[in-house]
Amino acid sequence: MGLGEGAALAQRAGLRHGVDMITIERLNLRGDGVAGDVTVGRALPGESVTGDAVAGRIAQPRIVTPSPRRVAAPCRHYRGCGGCALQHADEAFVAEWKQAVVRQAVARQGLEAPFRPIHVSPPGSRRRATLAGRRLKSGALVGFHARASDTLTAIPDCLLLAPALMRALPGLEALVAAGASRKAEMALAVTALEGGVDVAARGGRALDAGLRVALPGIAAAHGLARLTWDGELLWQPTPPVLQLGRARVPVPPGAFLQATPQGEAALVAAVREAVSGAARVGDLFAGCGTFALPLAEAAEVHAVEGDGSALAALDAGWRSAVGLKRVSTERRDLFRRPLMPDELSRLNALVIDPPRAGAAAQMAEVAQAAAAGKAPGVVAMVSCNPVTFARDAAVLVGAGYRLEWVQVVDQFRWSAHVELAARLVQAHMARN
Repeated sequence: MGLGEGAALAQRAGLRHGVDMITIERLNLRGDGVAGDVTVGRALPGESVTGDAVAGRIAQPRIVTPSPRRVAAPCRHYRGCGGCALQHADEAFVAEWKQAVVRQAVARQGLEAPFRPIHVSPPGSRRRATLAGRRLKSGALVGFHARASDTLTAIPDCLLLAPALMRALPGLEALVAAGASRKAEMALAVTALEGGVDVAARGGRALDAGLRVALPGIAAAHGLARLTWDGELLWQPTPPVLQLGRARVPVPPGAFLQATPQGEAALVAAVREAVSGAARVGDLFAGCGTFALPLAEAAEVHAVEGDGSALAALDAGWRSAVGLKRVSTERRDLFRRPLMPDELSRLNALVIDPPRAGAAAQMAEVAQAAAAGKAPGVVAMVSCNPVTFARDAAVLVGAGYRLEWVQVVDQFRWSAHVELAARLVQAHMARN
């Protein structure tokens, strides 16, 4: 029996049931195989599989007929670890699939544009990750969860993380052993910066006199650059920094940064090209200055960001750098208070790098500005969500912009995550 009425009822009830052999049609946006109304973990299009389904998902399929694109996962942790989702597919397949995800999102909005070759970050380059930590009867376990599971997998030979983060694992385990509750799991946001690894720990025991002595001692012994515990700074011999263009930025604890240096470089290069020649650039959702500071080598920049600590870091980096043009900063919630047409009219180009939700409110104001002849001639869009990117780009195209090119960047290697940069220009400025 396949997915008949009884199986469908079992799915809705969250019960386990066997599924006869099915053929994978495609991958969904999480990288799972899809066959009808069943999703299949770590399966590829064209494969014939069977297995036990729970709530419509086969987590551990038996591959009856494998795809020619299937390969042996290079990492020994892959079977139990949820840090990666696509190591079972060859690299060319993953690159093609990620390009196709963006192409399809663009096409669904009725848009088209030339796509540049994908940029893929190399193994061992992830400088930022959030790990889970659990205290054991003896020591601690730090690693990634299995997909949709409470099972935690240690990752001593992880192929994803940068060497600096791998060297920090013993220190993270020591912090968890000393500071975690036996009943609760900790989250450890780790970032490799100049001077060492920044650790922002959450979910540990409340600080007491003993922990206030022990935790900084562990951080010092393991060479960590900084330790914050549920937002409280416990250890920082010198402020860790990040080089952004010509500026050295004192990064605040747990700050958002691009996941790999190589991915950051690819996105910055695309944005530089997109706004080349503009005398005054607005950088919206500017963060710590990933784009604003490199762009200030050639243009005046107005950086807008809602996070005050990130904006202060950007400003400090600019003030200490040599040879940059003026960078002004403004703290502002762009979801509630987007830049208005009169403000946009002062800019020649705009860089927009919003969170996954996109920038619908700001795009509406850019469209209004375009209708009034007050919009920047060029918009460089950076996105971590192809769906909201395409939605927002369609608003600009409807207002008279042209989507000139799209550059896909894969800095979350072996995952379903995809990022991109794109150039939109007002139609009368578009280059052939």
